Amino acid sequence: MSELPPSQPQTISYPAEARVSSRYQQERIDPHVIVLFGATGDLARRKLLPGMAHLSVSELAPDIRIVGTSLEEMGDVEFREFARTAIEEFGVHKLTAEQWNQFDDNLVYVPQSAGPAALAAAVGQAERQLGSDVRRLHYLSVPPKAALPVIEMLRDADLVKRSRIVMEKPFGTDLESAISLNARVHETFKESQVFRIDHFLGKEAAQNILAFRFANGLFEPIWNRNFIDHIQIDIPETLGLDQRANFYESTGAYKDMVVTHLFQVLAFVAMEPPTALEPRAISEEKNKVFRSLLPIETKNVVRGQFTGYTELPGVASDSDTETFIALACHLDNWRWAGVPFYLRTGKELAEGKRIISIAFREAPRSMFPQNSGVGSAGPDHLTFDLADESKVSLSFYGKRPGPGMRLQKLSMQFSTGETESAGDVLEAYERLILDAMRGDHTLFTTAEGIESLWDRSAGLLDNPPPVKPYAPGTWGPNAIHQLIAPHAWRLPFERVWRAKK
Repeated sequence: MSELPPSQPQTISYPAEARVSSRYQQERIDPHVIVLFGATGDLARRKLLPGMAHLSVSELAPDIRIVGTSLEEMGDVEFREFARTAIEEFGVHKLTAEQWNQFDDNLVYVPQSAGPAALAAAVGQAERQLGSDVRRLHYLSVPPKAALPVIEMLRDADLVKRSRIVMEKPFGTDLESAISLNARVHETFKESQVFRIDHFLGKEAAQNILAFRFANGLFEPIWNRNFIDHIQIDIPETLGLDQRANFYESTGAYKDMVVTHLFQVLAFVAMEPPTALEPRAISEEKNKVFRSLLPIETKNVVRGQFTGYTELPGVASDSDTETFIALACHLDNWRWAGVPFYLRTGKELAEGKRIISIAFREAPRSMFPQNSGVGSAGPDHLTFDLADESKVSLSFYGKRPGPGMRLQKLSMQFSTGETESAGDVLEAYERLILDAMRGDHTLFTTAEGIESLWDRSAGLLDNPPPVKPYAPGTWGPNAIHQLIAPHAWRLPFERVWRAKK
């Protein structure tokens, strides 16, 4: 096979409706046939099928038909039973018997062994049921190595027209593989048809960052190096690897989480105000952040591996794969010059959290008497909790009631669970599937963006520091404290979220 030329940056041409309308307005969406590759996999079972079921019976999505396909040999009846079990076990929005009967008729299954012709026939039949103006959404819930064969199958089945394609991470493993993969994808699909998904950006709290920054005169004027000391993006996981160790052995925490999730969240935190709240403008501001990211230096990275990892099936006894990573990175632009961003994630850690913590510069405190308590609990923080129930907390010093000037750390907190619209919160995958059907790229990654991140990662990938052991149930190797000094990691902290009354 001849070498593929490096892909050239493409100008994304978005559909007219995505350019002229706000993403929060409910415009008409054409009926869709969703072709779900990997339809019997774990992601489909836990997230995709329950999410599609909720969209199907709600008023949010258009009329849809789902054509499931995977390596499993089964028929329509078996697939419907598989979907019903998945929805009952994992669905956040439970279906009534009437709703299930409504959704059940929308499901058909074609084993991949049946070939492109059988898949095309099933899609064609579903389209005829939906009438005219039907679009296709191909969701590739498959391992990265299977993505290109699936794209070839779609091309052979003549299912590229009127379609969009959703691709799961990781998108490449380094710059060369990402360029090659983008080039191969662009042989069949235009960039405007490709939606590289990151479910973290589909969470309500991630989008709340945009609202806090750009809708409030309180925060935007201080969102820069003059007022912010450092920023932490901390996503520890208590989960182990179970049956995923074989996959993880060739990936590791950096490729699996940092490039595909944490850097995407960083872009939302650090981006400049877009010219409009629309896909093209937001994508361009995110890409500017990726272009300004300084190369990741090995000296600013701590890699860890939990004890017992090498005993898992599929893992080499001398494996150097990291199950934990913490790093400091910087942006080379005027807004953030000199402000460190500290990122941390890993498996088998003490708690499962998704925290963005903005640490503000400390105020001069010469006016306060000694032992007043000012500064004793660290700087003021604005904290976003990216868990499913979006929460925000602003901590500050206030006077403790009583005689004298004694200060204590206080906080103001907000939770979407306390609002009248709490029931309207969509699961991350539900939101992103709906956005893909609308052709809205706001919460998705572009080819240019992913290639920029792999480019900045080259030094680390070529010369990674050795992994340091850490015990399961801890916060990672001790070296993480030297990495962030003189600051401290925000997690663990004593503050607890206020319970809903």
